[in-house]
Amino acid sequence: MNIIESTPTDFSGVCVLIAGGTSGVGLSSASSFVRAGAAHVTVLGRNEERGASALEQIMRKDPEARVDFISADTNDPGQAMEAVERAATAMGRLDVLVNSTVSPYKPTLFVDLAPEELVTVLISQAAVLPAGKEFLPPLTGSSIATAIVFVPLAFLSGVTGAFSKTLALEVKRYGIRVNIITPSLIVNTGSYDRVMEDSSFSKKIFDRIVSAAHLGLTEPEDLADAILFLASHHAKRITGQVISVNGGISIA
Repeated sequence: MNIIESTPTDFSGVCVLIAGGTSGVGLSSASSFVRAGAAHVTVLGRNEERGASALEQIMRKDPEARVDFISADTNDPGQAMEAVERAATAMGRLDVLVNSTVSPYKPTLFVDLAPEELVTVLISQAAVLPAGKEFLPPLTGSSIATAIVFVPLAFLSGVTGAFSKTLALEVKRYGIRVNIITPSLIVNTGSYDRVMEDSSFSKKIFDRIVSAAHLGLTEPEDLADAILFLASHHAKRITGQVISVNGGISIA
């Protein structure tokens, strides 16, 4: 069977903010938005050296790209909100927000999570959201419906999914769409390497996941493709959805 590839979506004039954008899914997404013609891409990350490396990788492929790095620990709500405000001010608008951050967390059954661990994980997922009415003008000044896309942690997609659905319900009146992508396990990332080196519960769980991914394990580029689709006009009627990109793991 021949598969016909569609014409890439044009993101001309679109400004994108990616939390966790210096490696893995975030970096792949930043590169993809640049290739699709995004007017301005800003990536957030904790490590300035890795941020500089990320910009160099993107600029090497497209020297004309307008891409910036802002150093911030998005697990700290104060730093996260300050970074979002700086990015929105610098870009002049905020059309797409991608949260691809990772908190200091190992996959654990929900019943085994300590309350403080759950709070840390939820903060990492929500901290970069433009909270408050002062952020609505840059969010709603878009030529396409604004898109917010989450890439949650394994074993907590249900929690984050419920959060994103509630948020989607609240902000749809402003033309803002909110969706979530659940990858389960992403190869070629630092998180994958750490899990595979672990002999605890999480390693045993992911061994079973690997055997169930009959379409292949998810790579950062797979998530980037899904993120671009959800941020594009092709998904202008899609909001409040949880979409699995995991090689068939979720239906095994």
